[in-house]
Amino acid sequence: MRKCVILLLLLFSIGILVFATGARQPSSSGTGPVNLTIFYSDNPTLPFRQDWLTIRKAEELFNVRVNYEVIPLADFTTRVSLALNTGVNTPDVVTVQSMGGDNLALAQNGAILPISDYSSWTPNFNTRVSEYGLRADVDKEKLRDGKLYYLPALYDAPFYDAGLVLREDLLARYNMTAPKTFDELGNFLRAYKRDNPSSYPLTVTIGPRVLYRFSQPAWGFTLHRSAPGGGRVLSWDYDRNTFFAAATSDQYRAYLRYFNRWYADGLLDPEMADPVNGDIMNRKMATGAAIATYAWYDQIGGMSSASTIPGFKLNMYPPLEGPAGAHTWHKDKVGAGILFPIAVNRRADFERVIRAVDNMFYSKEAELLWCLGVEGETYTMQGGSHRFIDSIVNSPDGTYKTMQIRYGCGTATLQYIWNNAREMTKYDDNYAQINKAVAAMPGAMQSLWPTPRYSNPVDAERAASLQGTLYDAWLVWDNDFLTGARSLDRDWDAYVADMNSKGISELLRLFNNNL
Repeated sequence: MRKCVILLLLLFSIGILVFATGARQPSSSGTGPVNLTIFYSDNPTLPFRQDWLTIRKAEELFNVRVNYEVIPLADFTTRVSLALNTGVNTPDVVTVQSMGGDNLALAQNGAILPISDYSSWTPNFNTRVSEYGLRADVDKEKLRDGKLYYLPALYDAPFYDAGLVLREDLLARYNMTAPKTFDELGNFLRAYKRDNPSSYPLTVTIGPRVLYRFSQPAWGFTLHRSAPGGGRVLSWDYDRNTFFAAATSDQYRAYLRYFNRWYADGLLDPEMADPVNGDIMNRKMATGAAIATYAWYDQIGGMSSASTIPGFKLNMYPPLEGPAGAHTWHKDKVGAGILFPIAVNRRADFERVIRAVDNMFYSKEAELLWCLGVEGETYTMQGGSHRFIDSIVNSPDGTYKTMQIRYGCGTATLQYIWNNAREMTKYDDNYAQINKAVAAMPGAMQSLWPTPRYSNPVDAERAASLQGTLYDAWLVWDNDFLTGARSLDRDWDAYVADMNSKGISELLRLFNNNL
């Protein structure tokens, strides 16, 4: 009798275990929600909120249940690379991805799903590409095997949504006009520094790469982690249509010399070497500890509402001119998008997963949801046009930032269809005029560079390894040169020798031989 009871208990326990395990397994068919795990890159200027209206509505509209694994922006690239390299704890979806950097080698090695093999499962993406006339742009993202390894974000037209933001009221006080060159900006910063010695007039958010992103193109190069094409220590020569070793170039040395002088004169915020979140930047701008920054237009409202300074007024300005012209951060009609780790094809409901993601981010319903929110809750329709509700329109943070913070609309991690005319409705007339001025500046927003398309995984792996080693070394040297810890005269040759010894010439050959 006792043996029978033990056997029954054992069978009962096994049954519970099987039931519990089975409950976690995705179903290959049926009408129940598709369970998804998504790696989400969390920007400190816009922290993720599980209770965003868009998050809740997306689950309802697209029949999904999503576990967002929220990863700090600073750690995101490392976490993604680790998951894809090891195949351990991989998500179903990785956001804001392209084929630059480590992803090239990972795609070659079979760690990333060739999503173009399943194009019949992404009808919404296909339709949006045709609708926006982006077939040629998307085809450029394919690797040499002719396959597409991610679904890019799609733009009908690039727009100028971030740049130099400064105190317009102080321009009037100092009897200065809006700066058009970096020298003119420097004069403005120095005038304020003379009157406010404890200030550091130019600050940034997140880290120095934000300053680099918007200023380096005016010197003819771009060096940092999020540089297009995965170059990091290489840049694109638009005249010769080839990569060059920007990290050891004369342009880069001249750039460092220029901004090292700003740093020595106390014009640059010394805290920018560490990640600076949006709240810190807002406080510095609001209190007058800083008077200029590089930021997104929608952040102006938050800085302004936090200030008690009489007459405080901020504005965003077109790109400034440097030795190579007036250029800003590169823009194109396709951007970082959605990538699927190869492990997703082992799910019993593999097809449902792909179709669900296609619906969730590229359908017409998704296009409106991630941009405008939900009709009746964030906007109403009047005569064929949408109108945002009064609490959004009258928000001191401005329409765009309010839509982001309160509802999760307009975040680059979740929105992958960008319609210029629709986006402009979130901004004021001033923003439209700024965009018109930038559009009239030839080459102000240069196109994204090409990404190498390796024909074999050995080259891809070697390039990824060289990039990592060189970039880590460059970060240390760059900080030391900028802050004056090392001399651009005495130590430059040692720096170049170090970069050469770590293989910058080999990396350059790999990039140019695989265009």
